[in-house]
Amino acid sequence: MSQVEIGRGKSGRRGFELDEIGIVPSRRTRDPEEVSIAWQIDAYRFELPVVVSPMDSVVSPTTAIQIGRLGGLAVLDLEGLWTRYEDPASLLSEVAELQGEAATRRLQEIYSAPISDELIGRRIEEVRSAGVTTAARLSPQRTAQHYKAVVDAGADIFVIRGTTVSAEHVSGRAEPLNLKQFIYELDVPVVVGGCATYTAALHLMRTGAAGVLVGFGGGSGHTTRTVLGVAVPMATAIGDVAAARRDYLDESGGRYVHVIADGGMTSSGDIAKAIACGSDAVMVGSPLARASEAPGRGHHWGSESHHPDLPRGARVEVGTIGSLQEILHGPSTVADGSMNLMGALRRTMATAGYSDIKEFQRVEVVVAPQQH
Repeated sequence: MSQVEIGRGKSGRRGFELDEIGIVPSRRTRDPEEVSIAWQIDAYRFELPVVVSPMDSVVSPTTAIQIGRLGGLAVLDLEGLWTRYEDPASLLSEVAELQGEAATRRLQEIYSAPISDELIGRRIEEVRSAGVTTAARLSPQRTAQHYKAVVDAGADIFVIRGTTVSAEHVSGRAEPLNLKQFIYELDVPVVVGGCATYTAALHLMRTGAAGVLVGFGGGSGHTTRTVLGVAVPMATAIGDVAAARRDYLDESGGRYVHVIADGGMTSSGDIAKAIACGSDAVMVGSPLARASEAPGRGHHWGSESHHPDLPRGARVEVGTIGSLQEILHGPSTVADGSMNLMGALRRTMATAGYSDIKEFQRVEVVVAPQQH
């Protein structure tokens, strides 16, 4: 990888965003109906390679059930409104009406209410009782405090997700979470992230994680780059972490860790390119925040937007374009890649001549910056 000189005393790699990448068709094509976009993590198989972000604007117990029935996996945020309030519907309505700084300030206020272990158990049970795979998220900072409620409630997949999650957190104030020991002692598969480099991903894989999230999440409402200056272009990050997966597969004697691209994908083309770069599935938020069933009522925000001291996200207006069914499976009434996301992915794979996700990860790609 060539280094670019930034100044005489500093150089860096040239990284690529997804919109700078193009997929190259091969010598054969297929029928889209004959393409499989299913994937499996641990014992759980999904017909769609879509994991819906743990964000209150997208995932409620009700939408988690709907998404599960449509073939995907939705992750419930256990630090969100659903585990702080018996019925957050009125608060969600209020937030939808606020603008700018007033929205951020009000989000900080309503998310300051304590998290209830009893509500954690109740929300997980609500999804489980519908017969769909249940996934729940905690941040690294709160995992040790609340994980027992998650396990006792019977969550199928445990997600430890933060802006950046490391296998080794150094702190002089408190005993950090020992990821390797924690994962070893749990009976459920654990997905951890985000990370954006080969080395960080390899260390997370060595903890025993079943999956690794690539990227910093947040997507369209994320301001981490502006506030912290932290940014790694998504196509490059996925490619690096996919390389770590390959090398860990050899190192571990055949243990496969799933790579899930997290954040920054707003169209069907982005999803296809993320998988082409090496991800097994994608974690998306804003595309489904535009569903008529979404709790955000046409608005979208992540956990970074209501941080009590340093918000790194904005509550953005994304509008409403159709139902969850239409956004995932169509039919589409627009030509901008915002609806029938899975139909578009099937067609991309068919056009390139690949029959399943694992094969499609080997597709040729080119650097083709989008013309604006």
